[in-house]
Amino acid sequence: MEATKRLQSIDLHGFLQSLAPDTLDRLYAHPAACIAVFRELPVLDKHYVMRVLFTEQVVMEKVVLSWCQSGQKSAHEEAVARLQKLRIWFAEEHAGGHRALAMSAVFRQGLRTALCGGGDAWFQPVPPATDKHSRDIAFLDSYAKERWEIILHFLVGSSVSDVSRKVMDLLQRAGLSTCSSDEANSSAAVITAAGFQFLLMDTTAQVWYFMLYYFKAIESQGGDVVEVLTLLFSISFSTLGKDYPADGLSAMQKVFLQDLREYGLVYQRKQKSKRYYPTRLAINFASGLHQSSQVPDSEGFLMVETNYRIYAYTDSALHIAIVALFAEMQYRLPSMVVGLLTRESVHEAFRNGITAAQILQFLKMYAHRQMRKNNPCVPATISDQVRLWQLERDRLRSSEGVLYNQFSSASEYQVLRDYASDIGVLVYANPAKRCVVVTSTGHKDVRVFWKQHKQK
Repeated sequence: MEATKRLQSIDLHGFLQSLAPDTLDRLYAHPAACIAVFRELPVLDKHYVMRVLFTEQVVMEKVVLSWCQSGQKSAHEEAVARLQKLRIWFAEEHAGGHRALAMSAVFRQGLRTALCGGGDAWFQPVPPATDKHSRDIAFLDSYAKERWEIILHFLVGSSVSDVSRKVMDLLQRAGLSTCSSDEANSSAAVITAAGFQFLLMDTTAQVWYFMLYYFKAIESQGGDVVEVLTLLFSISFSTLGKDYPADGLSAMQKVFLQDLREYGLVYQRKQKSKRYYPTRLAINFASGLHQSSQVPDSEGFLMVETNYRIYAYTDSALHIAIVALFAEMQYRLPSMVVGLLTRESVHEAFRNGITAAQILQFLKMYAHRQMRKNNPCVPATISDQVRLWQLERDRLRSSEGVLYNQFSSASEYQVLRDYASDIGVLVYANPAKRCVVVTSTGHKDVRVFWKQHKQK
């Protein structure tokens, strides 16, 4: 059974730890950022922060260690190290070699303000006039789903998608898609194995993954990531269904707001509208709630039979496009499509970087509730055959090389073969036929050696 390469785990704290110290300090000057970082901390880290939040003096590390249960020293060390990497705590050496821990004054003030109130308003005052184009929560949820699925449609190669160049670049930067090798359609995107695994995530996790690469792109381009982070953190603590003013934003934040509009994180009727509505995608961004990647029973729509037929009870064009990545679509009926797992369709998925384990994971994740009653969920006939098709592809590997043959004697063959083996460029050797294949990169060195040998 092949080992599936997992997406690199990226979370908020991991990204913040990669920021420059002065950038992190500027970010903590905003209460919304402090409370967002605090909510993502593990329980023990939160406990330590709250114990010293309202004390101005340093605390000896031995005292901090006494706040956790005995035998939990490793957990204590991990918590202290994490808080130091986030620049929430700083270590100070005292007389006698004792170490003390002090909280960042900037973070302390920001978290106090977020918890107790005060400070500057996170948003500009809302215009007193009622928005005649106001939107309710149901509309915002539908809008967010529609906009986000456009990105997913593009990822699976659906013809109905229309995304900006920035989204295409971000998907490639994140390793979720790559350019098509077809010269006639070089602008088309091809999903990678990481991209297919991205589709298996829940929507909240997808937004996390996508937006953190957005922040990295801004940082690599020399932009101020603090401006966009503070706006997104502020939006994540807004009220769903309430409008907020677009005035008072910096030039960079206004550009960021339009990007959020394209991704479905905010709704703005027009680009120059003075109001915007945060959607559930933005509010869940820093909510500290991580949903399970398991699809509820009510949302499972796939039935797989031992005759390799797949019945998808769905109207979702996105779900149908995902199934079409590894199955041959047979026909479509109202509220149902029928596909067939064939050797050709599955091998096409393998060529695009999708693995057998990912196909089976998708079938299990979106299995119909009736199908989940079976053990195993996916018929063993199907799972075994998909893995065998994977092994068919993996047992042969192609590599470029240069062939040497027509040696005048066995000794000449042995000399060249031994030299190629010694420098690590030998691909294949056949003593009976006196032929040697070397790598393309090693061909130059082998050729020079052979010419010198022939002259001797």
